[in-house]
Amino acid sequence: MATDKASAQNSDAAEKQQTGASVQESVDAPSAGEEGAHAAGAACTVENSQGNKTPFISEVSGHHRRYLKLLEFTHSTTKAAGFMLLGAILSLIVANSPAYGSFLEFWHTEITLGFGSANTSMSLAHIINDIFMCLFFLLVGLEIKYEMTVGELTNIRQAILPVGAAIGGVAVPIIFYVAFNQGSPETLGGWGVPTATDIAFALGILALLGSRVPAGVRVFLSTLAVADDIIAIVVIAVFYGHAPSVLWLLAALVVLGALTALNRLHFYSLWPYVLLGVVLWYCVFMSGVHATIAGVLLAFTIPSGSRVDLLSFGRWSNKQLKEIRANFQPDAPVLGQSDYLKEVSHLARVAKEVVPPATRLERMLYPWVYFAILPLFALTNADVALGATSFGAIVADPVFLGVFAGLLLGKPIGIFLFSFLIVKLKISSLPNNVNWAHIFGAALLGGVGFTMAIFVANLAYADPGQILVAKVAILSASLLAGVIGFLFLLFQANIAMRKGVTYEEPILDNANLQAHAAHEVKRRKHDKHEEASAAAGGQKAPVRTVSPHRAVPTDEDRQAASSRKDA
Repeated sequence: MATDKASAQNSDAAEKQQTGASVQESVDAPSAGEEGAHAAGAACTVENSQGNKTPFISEVSGHHRRYLKLLEFTHSTTKAAGFMLLGAILSLIVANSPAYGSFLEFWHTEITLGFGSANTSMSLAHIINDIFMCLFFLLVGLEIKYEMTVGELTNIRQAILPVGAAIGGVAVPIIFYVAFNQGSPETLGGWGVPTATDIAFALGILALLGSRVPAGVRVFLSTLAVADDIIAIVVIAVFYGHAPSVLWLLAALVVLGALTALNRLHFYSLWPYVLLGVVLWYCVFMSGVHATIAGVLLAFTIPSGSRVDLLSFGRWSNKQLKEIRANFQPDAPVLGQSDYLKEVSHLARVAKEVVPPATRLERMLYPWVYFAILPLFALTNADVALGATSFGAIVADPVFLGVFAGLLLGKPIGIFLFSFLIVKLKISSLPNNVNWAHIFGAALLGGVGFTMAIFVANLAYADPGQILVAKVAILSASLLAGVIGFLFLLFQANIAMRKGVTYEEPILDNANLQAHAAHEVKRRKHDKHEEASAAAGGQKAPVRTVSPHRAVPTDEDRQAASSRKDA
């Protein structure tokens, strides 16, 4: 797997200078140049003909504001968890209604794809589970790669605590499950079900607490969830696939080698990776290994670096802006300004290439995965139809006891116990402002299995009755873990507030949120709030501390900016 080293690229670098309006001359000043680097390539201050600070004409500025609100909505972990919960609730209601037969018939509708005599058929439910969920695992792989490149997993000492906690959160639930199922060989293979944590749900619940919990708790839980995903991916690939076909596995390795070669040869266009990724999925699907693994493998081959030299880009873009201003004719229709459009298009093409392919793909996938694919998965897989089955019989089933106890008890105990041992052995330390009560609250939220646990349950059991029992256990344990974890952390926050302790919510450049795209939306909202507060007080907006992963202006940059000012 190719894990090329790269600097962290912020999404603001993609939102390069919009032209067609007057750009303030301060863009050439050295202070603006340096602040631009410190603010992660924030867009220049521009004014339209009405004097509003926006690069868009007044007729469309409202549309753009609505688009930004939509962007913020579709990158909210809380709202994503709400959509998935809504899908699960609808599925439960339909499953226990007269419409359940039609519901099942619809999702088992066969879709046939092919050409000539070569064709294949898949039901809608299998398309969601085997194709759409591959996109979810592709996004998970991109998030893992982000953490390994610039996130918490780059610092071994910092990563030891959440990674060790994730290992404990996998090992102890297995012990609970095996304890209840050791006398039942047909259900013993479901040990992997209570080991999974639903990253979207867990972080969505934690996000409800806002700044009432330290930022270190979010960093701990999100890094733990990423490490948990890595373990779950290995478990699925090794233990829950069919007997692999060596020929198709070799074909998958050849495709993976081609993808790695593209990475090493510095191909930054996404299309070759996407096309070869489809071939990789098909090879893995035919091999007997679960096809979603192809998404993770593809993610690790997509470049995470930029093809643009970031230090020289600042100087080049300033020169390009001068050319744009020189060619701009205020009184002429834009269609007739060929030189102006040529320079603008050149700047736009280069500015787009600043953003790494991995980041571009992650931004494209994020809203579709969390607001369409995962809610669809919940809708089609959370259908617990009790029918004539008594709830007492389900609760007494060893599958229920193993999964329920594994998620609700095993997960928190494993996470907390391994965290405690790691800190007491002085291998690592607790994050800033985080105490053991916070760690225990995060450990409780680790018991929210939901979509990931249901996904593993569909693979682990052959008997539909066992799958039903496992789903009841997963939904029950996830609901209780989420509610108890939320109330416990809320109780701790109230105690802290009575003592006068509050937690500011710093938005750091390498903050570990659910995904880089979600982090960027949150950071932009934070910056807007800072600027508004500063403007209200008649002060200059503060500049954030420079990230160690960001390109910092050199003496040459400052000299170039100074010479422009003198000129």
